[in-house]
Amino acid sequence: MRQDGAITLFQYWNRLRNGRPAPRRTEIEPADIKGLLADTFILERDARGEAVFRLAGTRLCATFGRELKGFAFASLWHEAEQRLVRRLTRSTFQSKSVVVLALRGTSAEGRTADFELLMLPLEGGRESPRALGAVFAVDRPFWLGSDPVVTVAMDSLRVVDPDREPLFLANRPAVEVPPLAPSDGDGWSRPIERVGGRRVRHLVVFDGGREE
Repeated sequence: MRQDGAITLFQYWNRLRNGRPAPRRTEIEPADIKGLLADTFILERDARGEAVFRLAGTRLCATFGRELKGFAFASLWHEAEQRLVRRLTRSTFQSKSVVVLALRGTSAEGRTADFELLMLPLEGGRESPRALGAVFAVDRPFWLGSDPVVTVAMDSLRVVDPDREPLFLANRPAVEVPPLAPSDGDGWSRPIERVGGRRVRHLVVFDGGREE
């Protein structure tokens, strides 16, 4: 994590979980993270199994030029990447994975901006999984909020083990995301191997920073 807001939100979530895979959704107190609320969101799983926005902060909605509540999370991405996004959200819901994404957003006028997205699992029960997340602009260009971002693409991703990873991950190499939708072929596996990751089913796992 590189953005201060993402680190702060992770610290809050990590304190609440207190060694558990995830905190309960009822433990999240908006007043505790009031300085971050404009950039945060809550995801839930709808009847189709799709991750949708249950709540989204005002600045986040302004960035995308619309009220995000009820929209599918994957709909923010290029169609070629939506399959991977759905797999990542399922991993957060079911396996309690922490996901960090570096994004490049493109506006209606063709401008671009870089973002960091953090997705954190919440314990909502088997039938009602939730995730807490946030999107932070790396540098806030003057047009952000007036020229809406219409699509985003991944530059890199990390699946973080919060029990083993050091908090500040600036020195941890991210997995570069190919420009097209990933598959089970060589195009996806080569970047993972190059940075020392290993695949466990559909997840990318890195050895942690501690040695026993």
